[in-house]
Amino acid sequence: MIRAGLLAAVIAFPAMAEEVGDAPGGVVRLLDRLTGQLEDIDLSRGQSATHERLTVQLDDCRYPLADPASNAYAHLTIMDAMTPGAPVFAGWMVASSPALNALDHPRYDVWILRCDTPTRDGE
Repeated sequence: MIRAGLLAAVIAFPAMAEEVGDAPGGVVRLLDRLTGQLEDIDLSRGQSATHERLTVQLDDCRYPLADPASNAYAHLTIMDAMTPGAPVFAGWMVASSPALNALDHPRYDVWILRCDTPTRDGE
């Protein structure tokens, strides 16, 4: 409960302090702790990708307009094929503070790296 309140305050504070933009997509990093395999997944808003037993969906990705490369706020929905039904994670992740609202999974770590921003379009 405290963690959810703290996350809401952290997400709300930057939104009040600075303007944010909506990105068309973002990059999510997935770590399989069992094999050590790291995978960067490029997703568009609303798109999902499956890696072994996890399905990661990027619901929304936002970034600070004043400095797009400084941070990313992403809403993710993560499903595990071993636990059908409810998602194992559904909420906001902050790139600069990945441990603030992290996926609690015995095998995988998932976090947002960045949003696709106008400065990244030319890269």
